[in-house]
Amino acid sequence: MPKTAKVVYKPVGLVVGMAGGALAGLLFRKVWDRIGPGEDAPQPLEQDHSWKGVLAAAAIEGVIVSVVRAAIQRGGATGWRRVTGTWPGD
Repeated sequence: MPKTAKVVYKPVGLVVGMAGGALAGLLFRKVWDRIGPGEDAPQPLEQDHSWKGVLAAAAIEGVIVSVVRAAIQRGGATGWRRVTGTWPGD
């Protein structure tokens, strides 16, 4: 990919990534509302939650964030290729 196209893709990728982060956070909250014990997900520094609860919440959040991030990045790259004819990683 020409250097100019890479420079142009950077802000596009940044915006797409930020949207993906917001989507992942929303999705995690929805999932936690269904499986959590009627409260917000436990944070690591909250001492009134167990290790099991904190690590389970972190694992679920990590999976959701990783999958959403990969889907958003792949979708953004595919869209970029459709518009420009080049793949952003090349």
